[in-house]
Amino acid sequence: MPSLRFRYQTIEFGDRGELDIHLRTLRDKQQFSDRYQVAEKLGISSASWPIFGVVWDSSRVLADLMHDFDIQGKRILEVGCGIGLASLVLNKRQADITATDYHPEVENFLNTNALLNNDQVIPFVRTGWADDDSGIGQFDLIIGSDLLYEVEHVELLSDFIDQHAKPQCEVILIDPGRGHHAKFSRKMVELGYQHTQTAAIPNDAMANNYKGQVLRYERS
Repeated sequence: MPSLRFRYQTIEFGDRGELDIHLRTLRDKQQFSDRYQVAEKLGISSASWPIFGVVWDSSRVLADLMHDFDIQGKRILEVGCGIGLASLVLNKRQADITATDYHPEVENFLNTNALLNNDQVIPFVRTGWADDDSGIGQFDLIIGSDLLYEVEHVELLSDFIDQHAKPQCEVILIDPGRGHHAKFSRKMVELGYQHTQTAAIPNDAMANNYKGQVLRYERS
């Protein structure tokens, strides 16, 4: 099996580029490596395998928000973190951040990138939204980007979030417009959260046609 090809890049945050995050990502979305069939046993196909390993526009929007978000005294969870750009920004800010994802390669990339930025390793748990309680506890702030790929994710994700939300909790998700966020928002309201949404502000480095939404849910 051929070796993976990587891309190394630095992403700047802030109006004056005052925060740099160094990243090792997959060079493109056409790669696959599952020597011991770990991903296959988890139901991850060769086509979907590389999705975790690149920077998506929605993840950049989330990371931009986290660059100057109020983190004081908050325990934070990133759900479906993928390459973990928002987690790396929060980690650089010395936030109390925990990351989760279902993909078996995410932890390796997250650890590598934390070390590239001369930061401590980010606490990570590999878990799926339908798994039994992973034991990670509850959080003040739960974040994620581009998570609602399929309509069945509405129930799975909302239940997972609610399981790990403190009685007072804020949830911020970035959705690029896959068509399922209205159903998800109705489900979150049923669970007792107040919902607002605003248009995401694209970064200059993002696609010009990006039409994402910032979805916010708050329970107090």
